[in-house]
Amino acid sequence: MASSLRVVVDGVPLDGERARIFWERYSAWMEEHRGDLAGFARSEGLASVYPEMQGGAPVLVGSRTAAQRPYAPATARPRKPAREPRRRR
Repeated sequence: MASSLRVVVDGVPLDGERARIFWERYSAWMEEHRGDLAGFARSEGLASVYPEMQGGAPVLVGSRTAAQRPYAPATARPRKPAREPRRRR
């Protein structure tokens, strides 16, 4: 697995080796249990896990309290819309 793979649990990033091993477990689980993010989260002692893209790189985001999202392809975290400049009258 590439070292650029990241894991964040409750806002805290795992170190490189722990993140790599977490990704290996995630990949193995998803091969055997396609789309079962909730099952993987439970196996890790978490309430939820989901993939997303951050800065163009995949990140697994885990939480001990947040509800599980339905399985979907990793997407970029929604950005806050830019404020439109005020128009002069």
